[in-house]
Amino acid sequence: MPASTRLAQAIVIGLAVAPTAVLAGTFDYTLYGGIEHSNNIALSSDRPLSENVLTPGGTFQFTQLGSTFQANVAGTFEYRKYLENHFDSQTQTQLGAQANWTIAPERLDFSVEDYAGVQPVDQLSADSPDNQQQTNVIVLGPTLRMRFGDAARGQFELRYINSYASKVDEFDSSRGMAAFRVYRDLSPTDQLSGNVEFQRVGFTHQPSTADYDRKEAFVRYTSTLAHFDADVLVGGTRLSFDQGRSTSAPVVRLQVGWQPTLRNALTVAGAYQYADAAQDLITTPGAYGAGLTADRAEAIDPFANTGGLGRGATGTGIGVGSAVIGSEVYKERRLEATWNWRGERLTMTVSPAFNKLSYLDDPTFDQTGRGLSVGIGYRLNPTLTLSAFATYDRVTYDTLSRKDNTVRLGLDLGKQINRHWSWHASVARERRTSDAVGQSYREAEFFIGVVYRR
Repeated sequence: MPASTRLAQAIVIGLAVAPTAVLAGTFDYTLYGGIEHSNNIALSSDRPLSENVLTPGGTFQFTQLGSTFQANVAGTFEYRKYLENHFDSQTQTQLGAQANWTIAPERLDFSVEDYAGVQPVDQLSADSPDNQQQTNVIVLGPTLRMRFGDAARGQFELRYINSYASKVDEFDSSRGMAAFRVYRDLSPTDQLSGNVEFQRVGFTHQPSTADYDRKEAFVRYTSTLAHFDADVLVGGTRLSFDQGRSTSAPVVRLQVGWQPTLRNALTVAGAYQYADAAQDLITTPGAYGAGLTADRAEAIDPFANTGGLGRGATGTGIGVGSAVIGSEVYKERRLEATWNWRGERLTMTVSPAFNKLSYLDDPTFDQTGRGLSVGIGYRLNPTLTLSAFATYDRVTYDTLSRKDNTVRLGLDLGKQINRHWSWHASVARERRTSDAVGQSYREAEFFIGVVYRR
């Protein structure tokens, strides 16, 4: 079944469980269109192809915080038409959706979550248009709530989880999850919870020996203050594979945010855990478990956080991820930080990151990644902004004796014509040097387009 059909079904399911109160929510959207030119669209080391790409698309965000229905849905969709016909046209979607229907207040809820994105088919190859695929993970099920006094409460969750990739069958899976959680309010701003989860993982196109049970127990502490917030999870995980193998490891996930002044904000996030591609697409920093959180929404501005040019979707907010799409379980170590500074005319963002993946069965993709991204924006006048960005990524594959170093630089000039209309003109250069034969390349990109914002 095509990825677009799976995604449409997920949206229909979400709307089906939503009451009529959904209409009372806030809905914002933008529409955009432009022309991209690349002098090496396939990212080839020795045979560059010049290509012009037509890129109409749009972004949207819906929020609803009612007593019966709560939702936070944000997404981007884009159609990419390759005018020189070097590649087939593509429709790409990025979506992060969380919706919750309160059937019986403080007793029974039903929730739907959906996460869609574009990921590589083969992580060892360059990010060319024919090395991209649509992925989708949907999570749905009921939550039974109970009270244990004024400051303590519990909940029992049942979830069905389905993962799907348009090209890599090994990613497709159906999962059942049961969880019991007990929450204790330490203060109006601090909360402590104890959590026990059981998950049964079954892969659609893999031998039954690849299926496994995941048992997890952890304590989670959250604190939300005016200028500081923390979300810390500590516990343990045990995996039991049908082939007879079992393994255990600690699990730690954290996100800490600090805003010392109105102009400064710092966020640090990290994880040490067993994971697989589907779980990683769900369990991102700052969202561990159920609940609607504003930080899951993407910016409505399709040029936000890309410097005007996104890898694989130039000029938009859709970028191609770096997950190894498949069924294998790996031990993940991840640490990242983001510092934002916003002045009257100047803005700056600095984001260093580190991650290490160690696979349990096949060490081919064992890797260590380090990265740094810097973005600067300067408002030349009230309606004209010049932005620049630079990114550096280094990935070392432990068993392949391979290192990939990728540097990307770009500039974007944006003009706000009126409250609804704006235009952007962008340029970027990317260079990769790799120990692997045929994986080094250079590319220059140019983009010009218009944006309509509701």
